[in-house]
Amino acid sequence: MSEAVLLIGTKKGLWVGRSDAARREWVLEGPSFEMQGVYSVGIDTRGERPRLFAGGTSEHWGPAVFHSDDLGQTWAEPPEGSIGFPEEADASLERVWQIQPGPPGQPEVVYAGAQPSSLWRSTDGGVTFELVRGLWDHPHRKDWGAGFGGQAVHTVLPHPTEPDKVSVAMSTGGVYRTADGGETWEPANQGIKAYFFPDPYPEFGQCVHKLAAHPDVPERMFAQNHHGVYRSDDGGTIWKSIADGLPSDFGFPIVVHPHEPDTVYVFPLIADGNRIPTDAQCRVYRSRDAGSTWEALSNGLPDVPSYAPVLRDALCTDQGDPAGVYVGTRDGCVYASADAGDHWTEVARHLPDVLTVRAAVLG
Repeated sequence: MSEAVLLIGTKKGLWVGRSDAARREWVLEGPSFEMQGVYSVGIDTRGERPRLFAGGTSEHWGPAVFHSDDLGQTWAEPPEGSIGFPEEADASLERVWQIQPGPPGQPEVVYAGAQPSSLWRSTDGGVTFELVRGLWDHPHRKDWGAGFGGQAVHTVLPHPTEPDKVSVAMSTGGVYRTADGGETWEPANQGIKAYFFPDPYPEFGQCVHKLAAHPDVPERMFAQNHHGVYRSDDGGTIWKSIADGLPSDFGFPIVVHPHEPDTVYVFPLIADGNRIPTDAQCRVYRSRDAGSTWEALSNGLPDVPSYAPVLRDALCTDQGDPAGVYVGTRDGCVYASADAGDHWTEVARHLPDVLTVRAAVLG
């Protein structure tokens, strides 16, 4: 029988939600990793059994990547640690912002994006990670800046059928991509505006908040920027704005529907100084035509004033049919839709700040 699992990473620990395949009612277990900020979670369904990941940050022990093969009942990390800079890199790992399973043809490959801006690759299923030196040694690195969340690689998009191709995004460095397995990297930001620079269209340095792509159409990519929502139809070579029709072009997450490559979700915010939902309303926006038009989704979301933003990894979908959509807010609420966003129910309230959510339908 199928079941659904939902990982909720917060400022003070991890909660695991469980439901049946209908995803109408959820039971939460937790917290695990109490008093750790869980900034990244992942669900890898490529193997014989699912493996869960949590990127925790302890104020005492620092960052680590934990894995679980029993749906979160127990968690493990190797005694020597899971991730850390080699001594010659002369750097200290501050936080793991992204855990991303690799392409289907490489079931043991898992990627991690971290702060300071760095990409890590595991070849043992996400137990241990090694630094991808091609990106770390890039000549642009000395000029990558830091957003309010820090200088970090926060998005990793492996190509689903060409494993040597990987795209990453960072704040504030922009989009970079490799076609040779990480040996060399090139910026891919043409058309993305960085209004805060004298040249508003630089080669790199954009504050990209999130990237998304559908595995069936990997050359079509979507980006939510610090001011700007974009689509690329050529793997990031050229980007074009799709922000018309949204109440704001500012926000953090962007997510693609798992079965419909033209369907994409965002959560607009009033920009910069406020960073609260537009019109003080908790609303997810959906486009079903690759960003040509947008509609507000509100059925079941709070109809009272809302001032809690949604962070870059706190919006996700699952692989169910119909697709599930999940959103977590900074005031500790999580909402789920079992019908692609048409209707929403509350999964949790009064949790610590929700930093990241991931969900999957298993079996």
